[in-house]
Amino acid sequence: MTSDVWSMVHAERAALVQDLAGLPAEAWEHASLCDGWTVHDVVAHLVDTARTTRIGFVAGLVRSRFDFDAQNARGVRRARGRTPEETLARLRRVATRTTTPPAPLDSRLVEEVVHGEDIRRPLGLVRDYPEVAVSRALRHQAGVTAAFGGAKELVARVRFVADDTGLAVGTGPEVQGPLLSLLLAACGRRAALDDLRGPGLPLVASA
Repeated sequence: MTSDVWSMVHAERAALVQDLAGLPAEAWEHASLCDGWTVHDVVAHLVDTARTTRIGFVAGLVRSRFDFDAQNARGVRRARGRTPEETLARLRRVATRTTTPPAPLDSRLVEEVVHGEDIRRPLGLVRDYPEVAVSRALRHQAGVTAAFGGAKELVARVRFVADDTGLAVGTGPEVQGPLLSLLLAACGRRAALDDLRGPGLPLVASA
């Protein structure tokens, strides 16, 4: 149900706000798991995407000449405050919004969970994510092509098996590990590879 997805998205935003509230300012300049982005940049990106409407997304893509990276960079600059406190206040204000770019709603779970880990893992923060949210996010990624940031082609060659929940997606040699780490690997986060094992791991590492 749509309301179920939004309640999980809102819970993830609230949890991230709580984790960020106690961070010293220097932690915001720490490198995230997103190449070239600091923790502050990722938080600003989450603010920007939470504000984004379907029409606004299309208009922004046109202004960026259909360059997704340029569009994301512009959004970070637009949403990032002068200080971490200002950006955190903006995240608080958008935490319960239900606007979205023109994408399946489960993509919002991918956004919140994966970017939450982009921030938390480098800072040594740990969250016990709801299994249903991570499972839905991984299933979504398994159905989205790499051109749109998904892992459809990868799971056509590798079977992901979560050894903590039993969820399995894909076909081919198995790669096993925690559900959350499988989701991160499906999103191209190499930091998760150390958590995984199995004959399919070289294929995931080379993707």
